[in-house]
Amino acid sequence: MSRLKVRQVRSGIGRKQNQRATLRTLGLKRIGDVVVKEDRPEIRGMLATVPHLIAVEEVD
Repeated sequence: MSRLKVRQVRSGIGRKQNQRATLRTLGLKRIGDVVVKEDRPEIRGMLATVPHLIAVEEVD
């Protein structure tokens, strides 16, 4: 199964509560944080909630 490298590029300050919670659930706390997640539908849904705050790339 492929993996996704997710990097936070913008702040969650001033965003809706659900967007801040999504960043926290993904494991992102500050700008520049990077996490690697499995490419699953649940994770894709979270990424779709905050596309303007993150950068995503596939990793094998």
